[in-house]
Amino acid sequence: MGTGLLVIVLICALFAFAGVAIFFPHRTPPKEAQVIQNFYAHRAAFEKLRDMLMEDKKLVRLADWGVQTTTSMATKERPTGDFPIDRYKQYMALLKEAGGIGAHRDRSDPPADVCIWIYASGWAGDTRHLDVCWEIQVPAPQIASLDEFYKTPKPRKPAFRHVESNWYLWADR
Repeated sequence: MGTGLLVIVLICALFAFAGVAIFFPHRTPPKEAQVIQNFYAHRAAFEKLRDMLMEDKKLVRLADWGVQTTTSMATKERPTGDFPIDRYKQYMALLKEAGGIGAHRDRSDPPADVCIWIYASGWAGDTRHLDVCWEIQVPAPQIASLDEFYKTPKPRKPAFRHVESNWYLWADR
């Protein structure tokens, strides 16, 4: 009976591990060179997204799950009234072209920054992000290498890596 119980416990542990791996996968962020190469390859899409994010003063953030605006604190799966569906579809097409998963803008006018989300992985308070951002002012702190940043001990403070002009990579965790 002891051996049978041990087998059952091991099988349950294996299923639990597999469930966590399937439902909460932990992916490593893309390499800095890949993100920068993608930025240059799809620069027109990034710049159009930047322009749209700067124009849409009521927009806070958006992704495939919907839109959050300054007049609607909850996200909406299908934007209505306070955000046009055609504009949402235009954002989604440009995000797909740029390899983005979402975007947000600072609430000031003009916004201090606008960001295109490139990567997010994790769960709850331990989610890692990587964005391509347009910053009005030079942000701090800046790092020389995103790949080296990820090798530093946790917890990490968010940091920026300059790409060119006002474009930066922003990473946390």
